[in-house]
Amino acid sequence: MLQPHHRIAIYMEENLDSDFGKMGFGVMRFSKNTITCVIDSANAGKTVREVSSLPFDYPVLQDIDQAAQTGANVLVIGIAPSGGRIPDSWLEPLNNAIQLGMSIVNGLHDPLHERLGNNLKSGQWIWDVRQPAFTPAIASAKAASLPNKRILMVGTDMAIGKMTAGLEIWKWIQNQHPNLNPEFLATGQIGITVTGKGIPLDGFKLDHACGAVEALVMGAADADIVIVEGQGSLLHPGSTATLPLMRGACPTHLVMCHRASMTSLRISGKITIPPLKPFIQLNEQVASACGSLTSASTIGIALNTSLLDEANAYQAIEDLEVETGYPVQDVVRFGAGKLASLIVQ
Repeated sequence: MLQPHHRIAIYMEENLDSDFGKMGFGVMRFSKNTITCVIDSANAGKTVREVSSLPFDYPVLQDIDQAAQTGANVLVIGIAPSGGRIPDSWLEPLNNAIQLGMSIVNGLHDPLHERLGNNLKSGQWIWDVRQPAFTPAIASAKAASLPNKRILMVGTDMAIGKMTAGLEIWKWIQNQHPNLNPEFLATGQIGITVTGKGIPLDGFKLDHACGAVEALVMGAADADIVIVEGQGSLLHPGSTATLPLMRGACPTHLVMCHRASMTSLRISGKITIPPLKPFIQLNEQVASACGSLTSASTIGIALNTSLLDEANAYQAIEDLEVETGYPVQDVVRFGAGKLASLIVQ
């Protein structure tokens, strides 16, 4: 597992400028470790800022050998390809990283330790982040008995910024209210990597998923405010992740996450995103099981405006507030205070 002294190189081969690079983007944005470089031969010689929308000047290098020369001792696989599988073409550079003395953080479904673990030298490790570390009990709504605020990040689609918005809100509360004890509970590989703890929700068997979330939330019982990283969407036909998050966390509040100008799911233009107000109400009803379980009220909407210029971003925020009646903010672009202040009041 990552320790503060580790120096990171991020493997982004041919994906520094694509949506498949979200693992690397999250590490760049939130990791407290020193990042020495990013590896992407297609963009070697540039900086991250020159290739992507991220405001970082990390150098982009050609290969693992160059990365090792920067003093990096941990390689983070920053790519999340469709299906979460490790292509055979990656095995040679990953093994080269091991031979050069690096440990590896792997956030994909494929366990890398099984394939390359025998090549590790003393002091090296492979952290397969998505491998569950325990078998939880069946959930029984224990979290509903906690007196704290439990905020679940929900959304209209996968990969639209639920984790990022949650981390920004958590950081704002930490910085602005040092008397409070907020916790961010990671449920996916990026959040676990940057915080050093959490559960890989999609690595648990279906019957154990709610119990895994419940165990995570009960472990943060002393926190005044708990931000639970969201996964998937009730709207997505390929996602079952939101329901165990709702059942295990028994949230008191929700934050709806959405990408501006997005009218249909990325997997198919045939699946239309409904008006947000009734979709928010659907999430509240499912969370409470029509009143049988903990009621969850929606704080506001975290709107991802990354594809818009600043003027259109402000207009999209204003329009959505008028349409829904909820506070709306791009918490990355314009700060998390507008939504986070509603949590601490």
